[in-house]
Amino acid sequence: MPDVPARPDAPELLPPNRMPRRSSGGGEKGRVALLHALAHIEFSAIDLAFDLIGRFGDGLPRDFVDDWMRVGAEEAMHFALVDRRLRQLGSHYGALPAHDGLWDAAHDTRDDLAARLAVVPLVLEARALDVTPQMIARLAQAGDSISSRILTRIASDEVGHVAAGVKWFETVANLRGFAPALTFQYLVQCHFRGTVKPPFNDSARRQAGLTQEYYAALAH
Repeated sequence: MPDVPARPDAPELLPPNRMPRRSSGGGEKGRVALLHALAHIEFSAIDLAFDLIGRFGDGLPRDFVDDWMRVGAEEAMHFALVDRRLRQLGSHYGALPAHDGLWDAAHDTRDDLAARLAVVPLVLEARALDVTPQMIARLAQAGDSISSRILTRIASDEVGHVAAGVKWFETVANLRGFAPALTFQYLVQCHFRGTVKPPFNDSARRQAGLTQEYYAALAH
């Protein structure tokens, strides 16, 4: 598998600390910036799902491939929905800069399936479960019911993506003879550059099988 997947010429990819600050207001410019950032996350998530299959799929059950093919297809559908909405608002994917933090996380865990599952679905995608409800409410308050419904659909699917991560993380940990929750905490401390911080959407995380046993200790 390539170290970096093929990418279009745009958007321009910047280090996270050079990204323009997004407006916190409810105007159309701020909504476009929010949706563009989300489109880039979904675009990157397509690569993440298929890299997981190509890099680690050999020797694992067929269900592993099936689960992540489904995740990749749903991420592609999410991207298409958000990009179409951007075009309805007079913009498009690539019109603004983006950062490659998601792929940096994939590159940092390219040699260990357990680390990849811990950092990408169980930290980064789980974080989306925490923050998306507030984004949905903000868009609805701004009168953008179309974008609000798109994010509601994405949030529902992301529960299943985190659940796939939990399923296969626990499978790998058990095959190696390790306690899943403690192994998760160790791998996150070794491989995740950021912090695991509240507030948490405990109900959505629990629905995905990601219990507080995994992440509560890291939040402290």
